[in-house]
Amino acid sequence: MSLRSHYLHPCRGGKPTFAERLGWKADQVVVILHVDDVGMSRPSNLGAIESVEQGVATSWAVMMPCPWVPDIGHYLKKHPEIDSGLHLTLTSEWAPYRWGPVAGKSRVPGLVDPEGCLWRNVAGVMAKGTADEIEIEIRAQIDRAQTMGLPITHLDSHMGTLFARADYFERFVKVGIEFKIPILAIGGHATYAKEENGDGLKKLGAWIPKIWNSGLPVLDDLHTGSYGWKPDEKPERLLALLKDLKPGVTEILFHASRPTEDFPIITGSSESRRGDLKALTDPRVKALIQERAIVLTTWKELMARRQKAAPMAEAAR
Repeated sequence: MSLRSHYLHPCRGGKPTFAERLGWKADQVVVILHVDDVGMSRPSNLGAIESVEQGVATSWAVMMPCPWVPDIGHYLKKHPEIDSGLHLTLTSEWAPYRWGPVAGKSRVPGLVDPEGCLWRNVAGVMAKGTADEIEIEIRAQIDRAQTMGLPITHLDSHMGTLFARADYFERFVKVGIEFKIPILAIGGHATYAKEENGDGLKKLGAWIPKIWNSGLPVLDDLHTGSYGWKPDEKPERLLALLKDLKPGVTEILFHASRPTEDFPIITGSSESRRGDLKALTDPRVKALIQERAIVLTTWKELMARRQKAAPMAEAAR
């Protein structure tokens, strides 16, 4: 699912973009083409792999509580170069296909619904889950990834749950800083993020200097709208979006999947996810990226550049 409702505060008044602070030129459009929900199902894994191997996707994030994580784990051991983060998962939204917390019900009872699974929506989590339980589950998902030997190039949030409450977000930031793992944080012009939820940006924006000055990178913008595009229009919509991006570093989210026969039973978004895969593997998209000299990047590169960049106060002078 997208993070359509909760993001962070934009920079104001002529300050350099975070792409500039990370060493790119002021006029460069820098993009992470990101695939969510990896490990959720076999079709999700197939779509993510194809998006990276045959398309223009540069990054993905894995849902550690889900059944198909070992499958993508085996792939990653053979392909350690992949930019693979964790899609920290605190909900289990599908009707017939569900999962529970990695930490176990006894440790995080407030995160578990009457079926013994994670809550189906963010509202359920917010009503019952404490910040302490959120942190326990985040740490459990990181621990499982580390135990499996999976790379963790960044952390983001399935369905935006970690952006839904300030105390949840505080724990998200705390863990990212402690482990020195980049977290999804929007602090630049936020052109698309402001359209989706400007209030969320304002509420969490005070965290941006702390995140940056703790040695973690920050994005200029985040686009999550592809989830709502019509499946057969997705290649054209992506082409139009890439032509319209402002300078800075922007992440664009997709849920690319290669549907198998049973995938529509899991989710009604099967064709939407197939459309994401078509967009990311469309040769016209690759040609446009080259034509417009769009810079494709990864979270791994952002972190490497952040380690060479100045603190916020110095960079803003």
